[in-house]
Amino acid sequence: MSRIARAGLDRIPTYAPQPLDGVDLDLRDNVNLWGAPPHAMAALRAADPLLLTQYPSVGATRLIDTLATSLGVRASEVVAGCGSDDLIDACFRAVASPGDRVAHADPSFSMVPVFARLNHLEPVGVPLLQNGATDIDGMLATGARIMYLCSPNNPTGTVTPASEVRRLIREAPGIVVIDEAYAEFAPETDWRVEAPAMERVFVLRTFSKAWGLAGLRVGYGVGASALVESVIRSRGPYKVNALADRVAAVAVEQDSAWMQQVARETREYRDRLNTLVRGRVGIRPWDSRGNFVFWEVADDATQLAARFQARGIGVRAFRGLRGIGDALRIGMAPWDQLTRVASMIEELWP
Repeated sequence: MSRIARAGLDRIPTYAPQPLDGVDLDLRDNVNLWGAPPHAMAALRAADPLLLTQYPSVGATRLIDTLATSLGVRASEVVAGCGSDDLIDACFRAVASPGDRVAHADPSFSMVPVFARLNHLEPVGVPLLQNGATDIDGMLATGARIMYLCSPNNPTGTVTPASEVRRLIREAPGIVVIDEAYAEFAPETDWRVEAPAMERVFVLRTFSKAWGLAGLRVGYGVGASALVESVIRSRGPYKVNALADRVAAVAVEQDSAWMQQVARETREYRDRLNTLVRGRVGIRPWDSRGNFVFWEVADDATQLAARFQARGIGVRAFRGLRGIGDALRIGMAPWDQLTRVASMIEELWP
């Protein structure tokens, strides 16, 4: 039988989360359980049906113009895609040649090594420092063409100090990709406005977390015009559909106060849950700055997650993370829902 898939493709895992039976509070994906922005929802309901019969703008023109205005950068310095992971994939393809290296923290966003391999690049994982920050010296030592830095990091939620990020930008031999998917929950983390002048820095944001629009699959990147143009060439056209372009733009224009309130509540509830577990035997909360808590656990994380599932709660279990071991990641929600998580703490870690 002749070979169909390219050699080595079978070694790249398929992203296929398993459904959970009996779960009515799913906290695995860090989405916004406060709902969607009100003005964005109104724009969705009022959308002209003709939008569905025509191609959207090639590159999400309304959203790009809205973002550029809100950030004070040029439209040529912003690019949108089908989620920020679409732009990670396009950026890797745009700036690196087969065989080049992509350095990333380990653990970090699980799709980064996948996109690297799909683009014939070599991913190199660098263990986190003990405080959860990215090891900048370790990243630089790889000599990688692309340095991928997620801050706040996924899954730990930890932040890399701005001075260290700036050192990475200054000393990196190639492109620095800064993934700020969770930056709205750590407002001191924001490299978007500076990125265009830095030439080799590409900053990513998403509408899937704080903005509550995960189902529309919208992300964007900010960088120098030349870098953004190369990503656009690699990304291809029509990656943001017409409804997503319209709704995400309205969210930026009219729902910023709503989003900021959700982010404030998220931070409050995240810290409240961490306080409840701090000092208990068998569990250690990390200093997560995302819209989730990250708890290092002494017991089997899979079994602990099963205990939550038995109560109708979905949490993300991690087994044997490099330098960490087992851990649970639990997304935030309004407190009246999180009380169910709080009630499990005394049972699991008395």
